[in-house]
Amino acid sequence: MLPLAFLGVFFAWPVAAIVGLGLGEGGVLPVLARADTWDLIGFTLGQAAAATALALVTGLPVAFLLARCRVRGAGVVRAAVMVPFVLPTVVVGLAFRALWPSGGVLPIVLANAFFNVAVVARTVGGLWARVDRRAEDAARALGASRLRAFTSVVLPSLAPAIGSAASVVFLFCATSFGVVLVLGGARHRTLETEIYLRTVELFDLSGAAALSLVQFAAVIAVLVVGGLARRRREKSLPLRVEPPRRPAGGEWAVVVAAWLVVSALLTPVVGLVVRSLATRDGWSFAGYAALAGTGERGTLAVSGLDAAVRSVRVATDATLVALLVGVVSAVVLVGLRRHGSWFAETLDTALMLPLGVSAVTLGFGYLVTMDALPGDFRTSPLLVPLAQALVVTPLIVRIVLPVLRAVDERLRQAAATLGASPWRVWREVDFPLAARSLLAAAGFGFVVALGEFGATSFLARPDAPTLPVVIARLMSRPGELNSQMAYAACAVLMVVTTAAVLVIERLRVPSGGEF
Repeated sequence: MLPLAFLGVFFAWPVAAIVGLGLGEGGVLPVLARADTWDLIGFTLGQAAAATALALVTGLPVAFLLARCRVRGAGVVRAAVMVPFVLPTVVVGLAFRALWPSGGVLPIVLANAFFNVAVVARTVGGLWARVDRRAEDAARALGASRLRAFTSVVLPSLAPAIGSAASVVFLFCATSFGVVLVLGGARHRTLETEIYLRTVELFDLSGAAALSLVQFAAVIAVLVVGGLARRRREKSLPLRVEPPRRPAGGEWAVVVAAWLVVSALLTPVVGLVVRSLATRDGWSFAGYAALAGTGERGTLAVSGLDAAVRSVRVATDATLVALLVGVVSAVVLVGLRRHGSWFAETLDTALMLPLGVSAVTLGFGYLVTMDALPGDFRTSPLLVPLAQALVVTPLIVRIVLPVLRAVDERLRQAAATLGASPWRVWREVDFPLAARSLLAAAGFGFVVALGEFGATSFLARPDAPTLPVVIARLMSRPGELNSQMAYAACAVLMVVTTAAVLVIERLRVPSGGEF
């Protein structure tokens, strides 16, 4: 009941309210009858599919390096690949705009893939580190080439994690907002940016509501197809902790490819750091020093440092809430799937829906509905952490669920036969096998919450902004000092994110797998 209650109050209710408000002023059919609506749908799905394919191709070598290889610098790769994922979308859009001043489809696809390589590397790597090597070694001993052994033995075992990563990345790309807004301009719009423009600039709530329904339908269709595909391929795997080993032969080519991917990911990041230090008068730390203040001519209500501290606190609260809801959801889904319940697929799909809903729709929905809760929840400091938790929870479910589903059911049955209670079965069987995935989910959730911008920009009070909101405000104001502060704040956000990832790495068991 906990996942359903959380989704009902903080997702279904606000979204239903804003859609109902829009439908009350117009209709869906006139919007759907327009040719440009289908152009929007086609472009949204097309760029998301291209970015997802690129993220998979570039993320798999990184996943292999992190999960299977004992090479120097693996820790650096593990931390570096996370940094792009948590950068505010507006910042990344501007970084790619510096490389492609006129914008276009290619930079949109590259920027969306840039964000999501970490999703593929972490999600697939978490399972890859536990896939038994002996089957692959046996195939090699029987004469199979390295490629044949990978496609025939390893790839089918990784299919559930690849499917989970692909569905998450596709939804992220389909609902990408800041990147498309900056790089697409007026020529290339997705459903997400069109909903924003119609809601905020044109006040066309009926049109925005119609497009939201179309987005809902597309998201549900993708989730259903993805769920059916995963269901056909998921099975119990002989999981075991496989220690990484030194690459051999052709594996070095994959390692080199992984390093090239990481180098490409760091290029815009390094560019932002350089930009934070470059001024008209040469190199300077003026932007960093100015974070102790409120910007040029008092642009901000609080200092940049106060916003950074608040971001860490809010992200921590959001992660704890998302972990509670996400892990409970994953355990329930495993139990329901064990009994072949149709409700399992329905709940699994419902848990993914927040990824496919416009942050604009959700934010306005909160403002419309949350005053009905005790104490006018719209002004509560808990609203932003709960909104961020709603964004993070599907990600935690997608990371933890494939590992829990791959646990051999016979282990649970043996423990239960020996008299263990359900809680003790979870503690003694599931938790040890899924501990590192839980740790990865916590770290992933924290950094995602730390960089969350869409919903937070609508809900954060002016006197209590998070760091991504401060960055957006500084960029929207004129003044050299504001620009320097914005880029310095980006660098600070990257440092905090990297530090969080390094802490997670310190908690890892050295002989363990990826997570």
